[in-house]
Amino acid sequence: MAGIFSKIIKGEIPSYKVYEDEKCYAFLDINPNAVGHTLCVTKTEVDKIFDLSEEDYNHLMQFSRKVALAVRKAIPCKRVGMSVIGLEVPHVHVHLIPLHTMEDATFQNKQSLTPEEFKSVAKKIQNCI
Repeated sequence: MAGIFSKIIKGEIPSYKVYEDEKCYAFLDINPNAVGHTLCVTKTEVDKIFDLSEEDYNHLMQFSRKVALAVRKAIPCKRVGMSVIGLEVPHVHVHLIPLHTMEDATFQNKQSLTPEEFKSVAKKIQNCI
């Protein structure tokens, strides 16, 4: 049975897509730590990041870097943090989080955005890729 990220990639569940290529898909986190919090996921459903082939791991990192650079251009922040935890969803994903303070990286404080705000943020990031 396909997991939530596979359903998002296939368009079965809506998302605020930022970017995609043949192997990866990037979209805004709907429960973001900060405005612009983006998830980069592999299109292949693999649970743990270090179970990816070396080629797929390197591709995900290059993909994530490209998206992070766009996030940094689009969203005012001190830096873009990267986190790989993977406990909540058993599908490899990288969190790219615009950081203003250390609290933005803790997953304790969440931001609320309207659908229009999500669309606007996604468009700003897309325009920077």
